[in-house]
Parts: sequence; C-alpha cells; structure tokens
Amino acid sequence: MNRKIFTTAIFLLAAISFAQKSSLTIPLNIQKAIDKGTRTLEGTPGPNYWQNRAEYKIKAELVPQTRTLTGTEEITYYNNSPDTLKQIVIKILMDIYRRGNTIDFEIDTKALTDGVKSSGIFVDGKEYKTDGTSSKLRREGTNLFLTLEKPIVPKSKAQIKCDWNFIIPNTSQIRMGAYDSTTFFVAYWFPQVAVYDDIDGWDVVNYTGQVETYNDFSNYDVELTVPKNFLVWATGVLINPREVLSTEVYKKYKNAYDSQEIVRIVDEKDYQKGLVTADEEKLTYKFKAENVMDFAFATSDHYLWDGSSLVVDEKTGRRTFIDAAYNKASKDFYGVAEIARKAIESFSTQIPGVPYPYPEMTVFNGVGGMEFPMMVNDSSVPELQGTVHLTSHEISHTYFPFFMGINERKYAWMDEGWATMLPFDFQTANAPGYDPRTRNAQGLSEFAGNEQDIPPMVLSYELRGASYRTASYRRPGAAYEFLRQTLGEDLFKKCLHEYMNNWNSKHPVPFDFFFSFNNTAGQNLNWFFKPWFFETKYPDLSLSADKRKDGVSISISNKGGLPVPIKIKFYYDDGTDAVVYDKTSDEWKTGNVGITTVIPSKKNVIKAELGNTQIPDVNRNDNVVEFK
Repeated sequence: MNRKIFTTAIFLLAAISFAQKSSLTIPLNIQKAIDKGTRTLEGTPGPNYWQNRAEYKIKAELVPQTRTLTGTEEITYYNNSPDTLKQIVIKILMDIYRRGNTIDFEIDTKALTDGVKSSGIFVDGKEYKTDGTSSKLRREGTNLFLTLEKPIVPKSKAQIKCDWNFIIPNTSQIRMGAYDSTTFFVAYWFPQVAVYDDIDGWDVVNYTGQVETYNDFSNYDVELTVPKNFLVWATGVLINPREVLSTEVYKKYKNAYDSQEIVRIVDEKDYQKGLVTADEEKLTYKFKAENVMDFAFATSDHYLWDGSSLVVDEKTGRRTFIDAAYNKASKDFYGVAEIARKAIESFSTQIPGVPYPYPEMTVFNGVGGMEFPMMVNDSSVPELQGTVHLTSHEISHTYFPFFMGINERKYAWMDEGWATMLPFDFQTANAPGYDPRTRNAQGLSEFAGNEQDIPPMVLSYELRGASYRTASYRRPGAAYEFLRQTLGEDLFKKCLHEYMNNWNSKHPVPFDFFFSFNNTAGQNLNWFFKPWFFETKYPDLSLSADKRKDGVSISISNKGGLPVPIKIKFYYDDGTDAVVYDKTSDEWKTGNVGITTVIPSKKNVIKAELGNTQIPDVNRNDNVVEFK
C-alpha cells in the first residue's frame, strides 16, 4: 500500500471513530472501558480486554416423587481481571420461587418455597454459613454476596464448594419445571458465580422472571442421577451412553449420530418392550460441555426420541447431533427433529452464514419457548407455522446470546431482535402461507409511537409488558432486517461476520455492535442506529400525489421520523399493478423529512399506494391516493 492510500485509510478510520463518538452518547461506564483499552471505538475488543471464567464439576440427583433436586459442586473460578476481588457474588436463580422475592408474573402460591437450602459454601477452604449466622454472607433476591476473608487477586483462581437442594415447581413454571409426574425440564438449577466484567463489575441484577440471564463462558463436567428407565438430555455431550442406555437404544443412538436421516431412537414400541435404559435402579448420566454460558437438562421415562446428524461446516467436516424429545401426544413434534435439522443447516449456510458452533442441539417438548446452550424448551403448537416459527426462533438463540455472550438482563434486544430477524428467510420458506416479516411489522405498528414504545437502549430490566416486548423483539427485529436491506446482502453479512468474529465467546455491549458495523461498512450508520435504538421515533409515512400528463407527482412525508423503506405501487385501469418506487431506509440518512419526485407512467394510474405489510406504519389511512 502506498503512503497516500495508507494515509487516506487512516484518516477515514479516524473520521469514522470521531463521528461515532460525537453522534452517539456513550454512557460513562462504557466510556471508561474504552479509556482503559478493554473496548475500542472501532467496535473490537481492546488490547486490555479480559473476562473471567470458571470450571464446574457438578453431581446431582433428581427424585421425581418429591420433585427434589440435590447436588454438590466444585467450582474453579479464574479471576482474569486486573482487579482484586474482595467479594464474590453467587447466583441462586432457583430462589425466584422463594417466598418474599420479587416476581414479574402472577404465580400460584403453591409454587412458592423456602428457597434453595444449603449446609454452607466454602471458598478456598473457608466456610461461609448459609443459615443467617455469618456476617460475611448476605442473601438478597437471587444473589448471595460473600465478603471474602482472602480476596482473589488478579490472575489467580479460587476454589468454591457447596451443596444444595430445592424443589422443582410443578405449577407456574417459569422457563423450567415438572410437566407431569415423571417429566422435567431443569434450568437455572445450580449455584453459579455471577459475571464480573469491565463495564459494571459484578452483575447483581436480580432474576425476577422476565429478563433472562448473563453468564461467563465456562466448562462443565456434570453427573446427573435419575431412576431406572429415565432418559436424560442435556447441554453438552453424553460421554457414557453405553453405560446408561439399553443395548438396542444405544445402537439406534449411535446410528443417529452418523445418519443424515431422522432415526427413531426411542419410540412407543421400545417402551412396550420394557427398558430403554440399563437395568439398574439408579442411572448416572455423564455430560461434558466446553466454553458455554450455562447448563440445562431434561428427563422423562416416557418421552419419544428422534435424532440425526448434520455436517455444519463443509470445510472441516464437523458434524452436529440434532434431536427431539417429546410426548407421544404432541403430534407436531414428530416432525420437529427434521425442522430443527433444516433450521441449523439454514443458519450455518445462509443467514447468519456461520457454522452452528456446538456439537449438539436438543429440542425438548416442554412448556413455553426458551433457549439454553445446546437445548431449547418448546411447547407443542397446533399449526405447522407455529412449530416452524418456535423451533427456528429458539435455535437461532444459539448465536445470540450464547455464541456471542450477550448480557440479556440489560440488552435483551441484542439477542431477541436477532432471534426475530435471523429466521425470517427460513420461516418463510418452510411454513407455507406464513409471513414473519408482516407478523413482526404488525406487532410493531400496534405499539410504536405510544407511551409504551420505549427505545431499546433503555435497560431491559427496567421494562415491562408491551414495552419490553416491543423494545426487545419487534423494533430491533425490524431494524436488523431494514439494515440488511440498506447495506445489501453481501456488505451486511460482511459486517455481521466481522462483529461475530470479534466478539464470539466474549461479552459485547451495544456500542461494540454499532461501532463494529460502522467500521466494517466504512460508513457512519448512526443516522440509522440513533432513531431506531436511542430515540422515540416511530414508523409513519404518508403519501400525497397528483396526476400529470407524463405520470404522477408524489410527495412522501416521514411523520414519525423513523428511517423505514419506501415502496410505492401503482394500480392501473387495465387491472394490473406494479411497484414503481422501491427504496431502502437510506433515503432518510440525510435527515430529510420529506421526498418529492415524479414517477413517469405510460399507463393510466387509478391509485397510488405507499408501503406494504412488511413495513410497519402506525397510520395507513394516509398511504393511499385514488384518482378519478
């Protein structure tokens, strides 16, 4: 590169960085991180970026009759930060059901308990009593605060040991629970070290049910003990299948691991024959998972099980095992393993176009729709459209938040928005008659511009109801899709891949996303980011038009101020119609609030229509002009 070109490139990057900093208000805690060199104005991790991690060794036993889970764990916690940690925060998310704790939803009082019970927590051999007698341990909400007698110095590690037990709810199940007397999906189930990061220090936001979670990337070595004939599905890879499965089921399981076709690993006939597991009163399933943000599991003694494998990375030949576990009464789930397989193939090769990053994915037939590393917990739904939507939406969360390490408590839109938008193409192609873009646009139009329409940059745990739903799903889902259209497929994917390459297995915040896209695109996109994510702008275009001898003079007013695409369709007196004006959101990047132009037409125009069902608009009554 010659000196002139090099100097120009440096000047361009500096200009973009200055524009980014000057046009978006950066909160002080994030600005401090930039100043310290853990993050940059280019949207990359800084030279001083760090993050902590842990290794978990867990042994737990589930007793279905009492719905009791009892466990012990050993945690090796690595302090990679430059700070001396004088306290440590332990998350006990199961305490959401503890009497007196705040919950975002109305729940059955029968689900309330005395919370998680433990005989004590040891940190580097020092015991911290959990019975209320220790002045160095404070239990608040879903957090335990331990004031350490021996601080954890930078670049060192601590050993944490504890035991615990709690009762799994069988009513008012929030993302997990007992769904019948012998079927359980178990999540948020073990004491976990909270995230300590370069933005806020310790994450101390209580889990109250609506916003989800935020975890470090860690390794898990987990042993789960259940009664005979109970199958277990979990985050990670089952490392002792031969020990716990019956000989016939094991053979089908191994076949599914190498099969391109769906294998019925366990069907009704297997249960009718007798055991589907080894003939022992108790079975211990052993799982290992590396570099994941959480661990969940499910178990049942009557669920059916389908599976197959898929090459997700053609360059390396790496395969992923994809399976579905379900109640025989859930008719839609007989096709879920295939839907999941097609979704993962689409995500790996199309959009986002990043090979599925983990060795497994299980779709479990539970209640609701919820994602975990390598697992999702989905209700049965009556229509194919709903099954395709729910399955692909939850699986797409593999990328956001899990691959990308999003803090969902603060920035739910950084994962829910992507999980709304990324499956659009797949859902359209695999659910006949379903238009997810229209569905999302209609949902946004219903609330946009009202008092409930809060900018996504307001922290997610401060939002409720429709405000949370709109800010986390609808608005960012539309924004990502319109940004894709604005940049074009190739440049958009280049920006997305660069962002994902820089931040996977790390903890990006919104400004890392904004700055990364600006830097990779080589342009300042803040004209788009600011109204969509920071401001109370809303989608509302209006149309006025006059016929001329040579065509139609049109004027488009952006009354709501949100940069949305512009489409105008002409209807002709011969019964035909055509889209005659088709522009992306960048028509508004200069800050103009109106556009006037003449659209020539050799045919007689009888009606002009602005917008379509995929573009949100709070008032479509001023989008049509008819000519007499």
